[in-house]
Amino acid sequence: MQRDGRDVRRILVTGGAGFIGSNFIRHVHEHHPHIELVNLDMLTYAGNLENLEGVAGRYAFVQGDIRNPQDAARAMAGVDVVVNFAAETHVDRSIHDPGDFILTDVYGVYVLLEAMKGCGVRLFIHVSTDEVYGSTAAGRFDEESPLNPSSPYSASKAGGDRLAYSYFVTYGLPVLIARPANNYGPYQYPEKLIPFFITRALQDQPLPLYGDGGNRRDWLFVEDTVRGLLALMERGEPGQAYNLGAGQERSNLEVTRAILTLLGKPESLVQRVADRKGHDFRYALEWGKMRALGWEPRVEFDAGLRRTVEWYRRNEAWWRKLIAKKDYLGHLKKNYE
Repeated sequence: MQRDGRDVRRILVTGGAGFIGSNFIRHVHEHHPHIELVNLDMLTYAGNLENLEGVAGRYAFVQGDIRNPQDAARAMAGVDVVVNFAAETHVDRSIHDPGDFILTDVYGVYVLLEAMKGCGVRLFIHVSTDEVYGSTAAGRFDEESPLNPSSPYSASKAGGDRLAYSYFVTYGLPVLIARPANNYGPYQYPEKLIPFFITRALQDQPLPLYGDGGNRRDWLFVEDTVRGLLALMERGEPGQAYNLGAGQERSNLEVTRAILTLLGKPESLVQRVADRKGHDFRYALEWGKMRALGWEPRVEFDAGLRRTVEWYRRNEAWWRKLIAKKDYLGHLKKNYE
């Protein structure tokens, strides 16, 4: 893999023990054998080294905090590219405790960008989210659409997004921003809609569906996100933001019913609960800039969901350890009881 005509030899992945980060590391480790990988992760509740079992050789794990300048500088030494996945990401948690989101998603980005000054990093990819645009009843957001976040989570991500851009403008750092649609797939912590409902249904437990289930999301399989980020690593232009859309829009109720069908479970498991505060109705992206780089999503939602359901079915020991932890049980109590 090359960047600006030179080989990329060493990549720092922050948050690499999380969902998308671990899928990124696995893909690069398998398909790019000349690249060394450094994983900086604090191992919060969503960071899980079991996500990276089998990854060995050309890989180093550094337990540390992106909010700590010494940790960031230590992990960044000698790397060509930084891909920043590290973040607090769950909207429900941000409603109850927004402080951690501001510290990680804004201040943590600041620390990483400061560490990047003068250290020879050739590209910094900041992984943002489609949620920075807010909600839309119709049409699709492109990269020039105004940011209008409506939850503490999405506001913190918008802050980090624009801070990263400011370091390109002000200091000339080679920074670009990726804004992917809702991701799903293997190794996703079971608090997000798809893995949460899969694991609940596998236990014949109620699926607490917010409101009438009509809220809509564009669903992007994690493998497609990884391919998109690699395209940006090779051909993305610093200073630019890039949407990674999927064109696979479904309502939460449609997703729920699809999961139940795949598992052969009754719709009586669906339990209607009070809607989330400030619940965005619909996210949708236009991704023409990524098409121009030669990227398109490949995995259709039905196929991706089938693969995801089967992964959780086969990896029950992985998710049962997580849902037995005090943090997970406390999160459920706050939101659904």
